[in-house]
Amino acid sequence: MLSTLSSPLAFAPAMAPTMAPTRAMPVMQTKEELATALNPAVGYFDPMGLGSADFWSVGNEKTYAFLRHAEIKHGRVSMAAFVGFIVQSNGVHWPFPLTPGFEYTAVTPPEQWDAMPFEGKCQIIAFVGFLEWWSEFGGQHYMKGGRPGDFPDFKDIPLHKIPSLYDPAGLSKNMAPEKKEKRLLMEINNGRLAMIGIMGFLAAEKVPGSVPFLDGLILPYTGEVMMPF
Repeated sequence: MLSTLSSPLAFAPAMAPTMAPTRAMPVMQTKEELATALNPAVGYFDPMGLGSADFWSVGNEKTYAFLRHAEIKHGRVSMAAFVGFIVQSNGVHWPFPLTPGFEYTAVTPPEQWDAMPFEGKCQIIAFVGFLEWWSEFGGQHYMKGGRPGDFPDFKDIPLHKIPSLYDPAGLSKNMAPEKKEKRLLMEINNGRLAMIGIMGFLAAEKVPGSVPFLDGLILPYTGEVMMPF
């Protein structure tokens, strides 16, 4: 999310980007404090030593920022996937076909993806790819001073009307700092649970009986979940 701008004012002092980011990781003094705030019963639990790791020889601080950002991002994706899986599994869909000739005959979400035309899949993947690119280059990068979990807004881009993707209505603008901090912790915890939940759904589809609590609730899927095309 590091924005590199060229300017004729080559000798002017460097200015930081003015883009207002969306939600990010809570501000805690140490990893241990954040872990305790997330789960007081468990506290700081790091059997693999990732909290003190140094990937690519960039230092522990940048490595920790990379891992935390990855956790928050995957948690957000999993929350969307978990809710989407439930909605689609119950037959809720758009009242019109997504493309000419497309019919909502597939039952499970993976079958619905398999039934989608190749062009439709490419559009979805390209859109997600753009969001990923923007998250890396649209603001201050999380490994270069930015906060893990920040997603840069689009408001400073001219000639567009794209609101904040995280809070398009601006409901959190006047929220008390303590309430924001609590909700950021909730986001991380809910994301962790959603990662387990969506993988449980997929496991129950692929291997019936592998998730006892989902027996009879999830229909089996004979395709390959990890093969998008």
